[in-house]
Amino acid sequence: MKTIDNLNFNGLRAIIRVDFNVPLDEHQNITDFTRIDATIPTIKKILNDGGMAILMSHLGRPKEGPEEKYSLKYLVPALSERLGCEVKFSNDCIGEEPRRMAAAMKNGDVLLLENLRFHKEETRGNRNFAGELAALADVYVNDAFGTAHRSHASTTIIAGFFPTDKYFGYVMANELTHINNVLKDPKRPFTAILGGAKVSGKIEIIKNLLDKVDNLIIGGGMMFTFIKAQGGHTGNSLIEEDLIETARQAVADAKEKGVQLFIPTDAIIADKFENDANYKTAPADQIPDGWMGLDIGPESCQHFAEIIGKSKTILWNGPMGVFEMENFAKGTRLIAEKVAEATDKGAYSLIGGGDSVAAINKYGLTDRVSYVSTGGGAMLEYIEGKELPGVKAIEE
Repeated sequence: MKTIDNLNFNGLRAIIRVDFNVPLDEHQNITDFTRIDATIPTIKKILNDGGMAILMSHLGRPKEGPEEKYSLKYLVPALSERLGCEVKFSNDCIGEEPRRMAAAMKNGDVLLLENLRFHKEETRGNRNFAGELAALADVYVNDAFGTAHRSHASTTIIAGFFPTDKYFGYVMANELTHINNVLKDPKRPFTAILGGAKVSGKIEIIKNLLDKVDNLIIGGGMMFTFIKAQGGHTGNSLIEEDLIETARQAVADAKEKGVQLFIPTDAIIADKFENDANYKTAPADQIPDGWMGLDIGPESCQHFAEIIGKSKTILWNGPMGVFEMENFAKGTRLIAEKVAEATDKGAYSLIGGGDSVAAINKYGLTDRVSYVSTGGGAMLEYIEGKELPGVKAIEE
C-alpha cells in the first residue's frame, strides 16, 4: 500500500484531503473531535519531515455557495491546539488568496482551506476545480476514508494531477487494513451483527457477507421486515413491504450457504415512538396492532451474547433498537458490552457506521474494541464489495 511512510516530505507542500465533517453546536463549538484527532498523526508526520501541510475538507451540506455556519474557520482553534502550532486559514479553497498563502508557506507551516463544498464543482468532480487545488502543492495525500466512495474533485479527480506523487494517509491505510483483516482473512467463527432502521441500506452487505460469515445476527428496525417475511405479526413496527421477498430470499440463501442467521425472538414494544411510552416485552412475531417494536428483548439479548462470546471475528454495523431513548437502549448497550468482552478475550472486532460508532463512544468502550471505522458509507460500500473511487485513484 502506497502510504506517506514511503516519502520524506522535507521541503514539499502536501495537499491533504481530510475529513473534518465534524458536528458543531449552535455556537459553532465542535462536539466530537474523533475525525480531527484521527488525522493528526498524518499531518504531524509531514510536518516532522520538514514538509508543509495544506488541509482541505467539506463540512455539512451547503446548498447555494458559502454558508457561515459551515465555515471551516471555526475549526482553527482546536486544530492549532492539537497540532501545537499556528494553523493559518484561507477564506476560499481556490483563487488568489489560497495561491498566495500556499506560495508563502515555510517548512512546518499548516494552511486550512475553506469548505470545498462552497463550490458546486467539488461534488460534480470538476476537473478544472481539481486542477486549481492541485496547483497549490507538490504532493497529494488522501486521508479522508469517509468520502472515499465519492468521485469528487478533492477525493478522486485531483489524484490524476499527481501521477506518481499521491499517497494514502494513516487514516485511509488503517481503515483499509482493518476492513481487509475482517473480510479477507477472518479468524473463525466470524459473526456479523447488522442493525439499524432499514433493510434497504443493507441488501448488498447481507448478500456479500453471506459468502464470508459463519453467523449473521439481524436486529434494529430491519428485523421486522425479516419477521414479517416469515409470517410473523409485527403490529405497527417499521416494515419495508417492497423488501419482504428480498428478506425471504436472504433467509433461504443463508440456509443454502450454511450460515447461521439469527433473528430476534422477542422485542421491547411500545404504544408510541417516545421514551415515556408504555412498553413491555412481547414475542417478536406476535406484536399487537397499535404497538411497535423499538428494541430487542431479553431472550434475544441472552442468545446473541452467547454467539458473540464464542466468536473470533466480529463486525458490527447498526444499533439493535432506538438507543437514543434510554428505555429502548438495552439491546444496543448489551451488544456493545459483549463485543468489548469478546475483544478482551482475543476476538478481533470492527465497528462501523455512524450509529454503532456513536453507541461505542456513548458507552465508553472505544478502547476495548479492535477498530472503530470513521467512514460509515465508505465502509459499507467496501463491505458490499464495491471499488471505492478514492482508493482506486491512489492505487492507479
